Amino acid sequence: MASYFVDSSALVKRYVNETGSVWLSGLVAPAVGNDIYIARITTVEVIAALTRRARGGTIAATDASAACLLFRNDLLHDYEIVNMTETLLNHAMTLAETHGLRGYDAVQLAAACEVNAFCAVHGLPPLIFVSADSALNTAATSERLLVDDPNAHP
Repeated sequence: MASYFVDSSALVKRYVNETGSVWLSGLVAPAVGNDIYIARITTVEVIAALTRRARGGTIAATDASAACLLFRNDLLHDYEIVNMTETLLNHAMTLAETHGLRGYDAVQLAAACEVNAFCAVHGLPPLIFVSADSALNTAATSERLLVDDPNAHP
């Protein structure tokens, strides 16, 4: 059992079949027993990504609807949600400035850093940051997080 922080770009792969989907689905499967952390904003980002794909015609509207319903159900029991706090958002501002990140990417990274710090304080193995965004992965590596990209797992 390990602890993973999964950002939106990676988590959407659980709900839409694309490169890395099989790997990610295995990683987050409850039967595996990994602790899966997501930022509170991931809830909005995943729904937005799924519905945007339906509007763009890359997935059927019925598939997007079913994926949204499944995601909402999974939120009830599959993920540990990291809430936004003033401290976390202040850290996100610093990360955005330091690494030139987009706003929500900085929030994702700040949330992961917070969970990783919790793991360190409690003598737990380090968190593994999972993202399909190469710029965000580079910033996460600079912040001394272990990183895995689902796109590296075809």
